[in-house]
Amino acid sequence: MAVSSKKNNNKKSLQNIIDDTNKVLDDSFGIDNNVNDTTPKDKIDVVEDIINEEVLSNNISVSNTGKNKYIFIFGFLVLLITLGYILLPKIKLNGDKIITINYKQSYTEPGYKASFIFKNITNDINVNDNLIDGKVGSYEVDYTYKIGFITIKKNRIVNIIDDKEPEVVIGDDITICPNDDISNIKYEVIDEYDGDITSKAISEYLDNKLIITVSDNANNKTVKEVNIKREDLDKPVIKLKGDETVYLRYGSKYYEPGYEAIDNCDGGITDKVVIDGTVGNDVGTYKVNYSVSDEAGNISEVTRTVIIRNNYLYNSGTISNGTIYFTFDDGPSNGITNVILDILKEEDVKATFFVTCKGPDSLIKRMYDEGHTVALHTATHEYSYIYSSVNNYFDDLNKVSTRVKNIIDEDAKIIRFPGGSSNTISRNYKSGIMSELTWMVLDKGYRYFDWNVDSKDAGGAWTSGEVYNNVINNLSKSRSNVVLMHDIKTATRDALRNIIKYGKDNGYSFDKLTMDTYMIRHGVNN
Repeated sequence: MAVSSKKNNNKKSLQNIIDDTNKVLDDSFGIDNNVNDTTPKDKIDVVEDIINEEVLSNNISVSNTGKNKYIFIFGFLVLLITLGYILLPKIKLNGDKIITINYKQSYTEPGYKASFIFKNITNDINVNDNLIDGKVGSYEVDYTYKIGFITIKKNRIVNIIDDKEPEVVIGDDITICPNDDISNIKYEVIDEYDGDITSKAISEYLDNKLIITVSDNANNKTVKEVNIKREDLDKPVIKLKGDETVYLRYGSKYYEPGYEAIDNCDGGITDKVVIDGTVGNDVGTYKVNYSVSDEAGNISEVTRTVIIRNNYLYNSGTISNGTIYFTFDDGPSNGITNVILDILKEEDVKATFFVTCKGPDSLIKRMYDEGHTVALHTATHEYSYIYSSVNNYFDDLNKVSTRVKNIIDEDAKIIRFPGGSSNTISRNYKSGIMSELTWMVLDKGYRYFDWNVDSKDAGGAWTSGEVYNNVINNLSKSRSNVVLMHDIKTATRDALRNIIKYGKDNGYSFDKLTMDTYMIRHGVNN
């Protein structure tokens, strides 16, 4: 039966319906639009729906026979498309199509399967993975297979997220000064992904609590509450200028070296220091006490000791006849001082080391730990600087003194002048300076030692045998023997054990210099 319709420009022809149907089929079952998820039966149902809708909406008059032909034609078309679908490659993804992981995790591919006309083509699938591990973002993983001009494609979405809250670095309880501004409290905010985000934090003070709120770039939020206590529990600190113990010759006048006081909450409070105690003119020991109180009532006290001595006391001390005092200048040095210390330890002998600012700290620490006397020589040994002025000498001495104090945590007060107190080289730089210095160091509480046995290892003795002979030939049982040596000389290192053996075999004893040892001094020549 023929198909008839009313003549109307707005009505669709059968060819229009066919074209529309093909378009719908293309849109619905297109190769790039998940065709694997649509069945042939679905396609036939869609075709029938299209035909019925078009016939009714366009007032197409169709007989039953014509309609059956119409359905047949389109059914045939659907069959062709369905066969094409069955013959196309298929890709099936394992797991979820949308995966979410933390930025610290690595993406693990869940897998996929692919087939083409009952053949496994999984290994032929091209996977395009543009993920950047550790970088937050949304990424697409594409799975494609190309055959001729046809491309089969599926994709998976991978979301990499930051889901960890930032950390506020500050204690749970903080004590601050009563007058401190709350805004001065320091803290840091560290986010594992964004890094330092302290600048993003907002803080407020409420009911003796500091409340810190901060969010990172992923909107992970942290709220930290800190208990704030306002009180001053720390005592102020009084720092004395000059030495804690001052030595004066009889007849000298005491001048206050000065002091300063600092409080953690009140700042500088030197003007509040109270001094108690006076220094007399007679020989004896005097105490000067310094005390200060801060606004919270915390009190600190320190004491300076002033000792006035008779001039003859400078030569007081124990005279140990038949005692050998090994003294080593200019060290420490690797390869020599450490071997000398080994020998002294093995022979159970104590010695005195007049150190400089050269060599490793560890050797000075070892000297002290093993019971030897760590004494002061010079920081630089540069005569032109040291002896050009009194100030330069004490500047040099203070440098090596500070080094020793930092290493052994004690003030060293035994010294040896570079070149000895009898040196004449100082005449080239300042006339009479040694006459000044020898008294001044004593006034400052130092004791200086020269020597009465010279190993000549600094010049004249080049071998261990020469050093050995120079020492043993000048020893005497009727006096104490202060031996000048240098722990930067290999000849001295190599001669030491034999010198010790000679001393032991001939009834000598060994000791180190102390503040109570009688000072062996030369005559001053400048």
